[in-house]
Amino acid sequence: MAITRAQLVKELEPGLNALFGMEYKRYENEHEEIFEIEDSERAFEEEVMLTGFDQAPVKAEGAGVNYDTAQESFTARYTHETIALAFSMTEEAIEDNLYDRLASRYTKALARSMAHTKQVKAASVLNNAFTGGAYAGGDGVALCATNHPTALGPNFSNTLATQADLNETSLEQGIIDIAAFTDERGLKIAVLAKKLIVPKELQFTAERLMKSTLRTATADNDINAIKSMGLIPEGYAVNHYLTDTNAWFLMTDAPNGLKMFQRTAIRTAFEGDFDTGNVRYKARERYSFGWSDPRGIFGSSGAA
Repeated sequence: MAITRAQLVKELEPGLNALFGMEYKRYENEHEEIFEIEDSERAFEEEVMLTGFDQAPVKAEGAGVNYDTAQESFTARYTHETIALAFSMTEEAIEDNLYDRLASRYTKALARSMAHTKQVKAASVLNNAFTGGAYAGGDGVALCATNHPTALGPNFSNTLATQADLNETSLEQGIIDIAAFTDERGLKIAVLAKKLIVPKELQFTAERLMKSTLRTATADNDINAIKSMGLIPEGYAVNHYLTDTNAWFLMTDAPNGLKMFQRTAIRTAFEGDFDTGNVRYKARERYSFGWSDPRGIFGSSGAA
């Protein structure tokens, strides 16, 4: 009994899908160290920053209570992008039993391309963290800036006043600055550093700063306060897609910071073409990366 095109496609499909899934999962999802991941069911997502209330005043005896009004500060918008790529195999290649040699290579390459694009898109947020304009957030300035506007002023900063390379002094100053964060009304908020993000070039510096029992680069018998006090509880993570070899970032525990919205998880499709006999395989997903509250991160671009 002759095998129809439909039967041939069904025979090939399980093998291709298995190869694709295995290859895709081998790559570390480095974006998960930086972004909070949420699902989306719309073409875009918007999150509105509210100002909260001002400091509560003293109420004099017999006087009326003061009223305050919460306001909308700015809106962060996430517009999903569609990422897709495909390849095809000729009917002759299948007939000549080239499936094992061609299909396995193509599916691995396709998986690698999809994974690479996601990591590049994610890292782009940090790679442009100090650039305004087209890369500005909902508040109109760069992700890491000294002039984030607030409802009542003054502006707040989530970067060093003077950019510095990663070392003990700059890291400690970043932790201090994060602890001094205020909300939109200027009230102090309990935000702490939780994780250090570095490019591959700074992984050795990060290892020494985070794990040495004593202070680095000194003959004094002083303890490493960052380690002994547990000031960065989740340690550090290396992101291989960061392009600035001197930039470093501290993720904080502020809610609604950096986010990834997953509109459509990765899907694969497999079909045969009647006219040509070619077999086509496609991968597709939709997502967006960005941030709502810039208090979710603190960064330094490094010394010039």
